[in-house]
Amino acid sequence: MKRKQLEELGLQEEQIKKIMDLNGADIEKAKGESSDLQAENEALKSQMSERDKDLKKLRSQVKDNEGLTKQFNDLKSKYDKDTADLTQKLATNRLNSAIDQSLSKANVRNNKAIRGLLNMDEIKLDDDGNLTGLDDQIKSLHKSDAYLFNEGQKQGYQPSDGQPPATDTTQAMVNVFKGV
Repeated sequence: MKRKQLEELGLQEEQIKKIMDLNGADIEKAKGESSDLQAENEALKSQMSERDKDLKKLRSQVKDNEGLTKQFNDLKSKYDKDTADLTQKLATNRLNSAIDQSLSKANVRNNKAIRGLLNMDEIKLDDDGNLTGLDDQIKSLHKSDAYLFNEGQKQGYQPSDGQPPATDTTQAMVNVFKGV
């Protein structure tokens, strides 16, 4: 969103500043969440790399020793389980992040409140990072519980048939021109 686009919509400078401030806050929040996920991802990759090194080292030491072979197999199954758990956690984090972003785009007032109304079993994240099953639920909630969504403030518009707004000064000038 750019200031020029907002100016083209006919918004006043004060309104544009408020919109840009809100947009900036949302962007900073998303950057923070992204950097947290990125740090967690790096930590998990580091753990997996260390485990792979341990397995290679142990494999070279094992050779024909049955006791070490058993220990190696135990460690390998433990590491495989840990890797599967970490992969599941990463997938869950990606799904939750994508859901939060979609809810923010839908102008939801409170993400936590609306999550309780969603059927999370129907929401999936495909390999391309696209959510399925969420849009229909949001549309349904928007119809049934519109108060959960921020629709913005509605302003009463009173057209004046092309005349300037009536203030004491402008009304006096109109009267002067009319000869009253």
